[in-house]
Amino acid sequence: MNKKNREILAILEETYPDARCELNHESPLQLLVATILSAQSTDKKVNEVTAKLFQEYATLEDFLTITPEILESHIKVIGLYKTKGQNLLKLFPLLKERHHGEVPRTMEELVALPGVGRKTANVVLSNAFDVPAIAVDTHVFRVSNRLGIVKETTVEKTEESLMKALDKKVWTKAHHLLIFHGRRLCMARAPKCGECPVNELCTYYAGEKKSLKKPKRS
Repeated sequence: MNKKNREILAILEETYPDARCELNHESPLQLLVATILSAQSTDKKVNEVTAKLFQEYATLEDFLTITPEILESHIKVIGLYKTKGQNLLKLFPLLKERHHGEVPRTMEELVALPGVGRKTANVVLSNAFDVPAIAVDTHVFRVSNRLGIVKETTVEKTEESLMKALDKKVWTKAHHLLIFHGRRLCMARAPKCGECPVNELCTYYAGEKKSLKKPKRS
């Protein structure tokens, strides 16, 4: 890991000492469900939904009894709820049949489940099982490329490059730090560059300053 990236992560860790997974959960299964629901939604909205859902359906045995109508009634305020509901209803019996009622602990097994892509799998692996991983969501993608940690145009390439650019032992922590920074300062629209503690190390900020210095055409 180069000096610039170490410095960026050190500053972000000092800025966000409480950086962590913000999806509320008490088990790998609950984390898996919450992460599937979080696609194109906010953690805040998902936590509101799962607070009630997990009270009634806390375990796999509970979820195996849920009906499509009841599940939809819980998650209908979340975007793409019909597709997510269908995936979850397929997922629960597969966990029982293929994985003895447990959430699998490998990328290959996780992405074979309905509604589970690499991002969701990485979230579960890192937060439920302490497996070093970098889940690239919209925040990680935006912030890591803006800062210049990587320079990629797709989520897949960003994940690959981050794994090369950062030491494996900091992958999970870096994931949380980049998300916190993306939610609090480095927003997609109107990022708060003037308040950013790493702006002097940021490729995006350097470009913004340079563009401001260009003389206006008459």
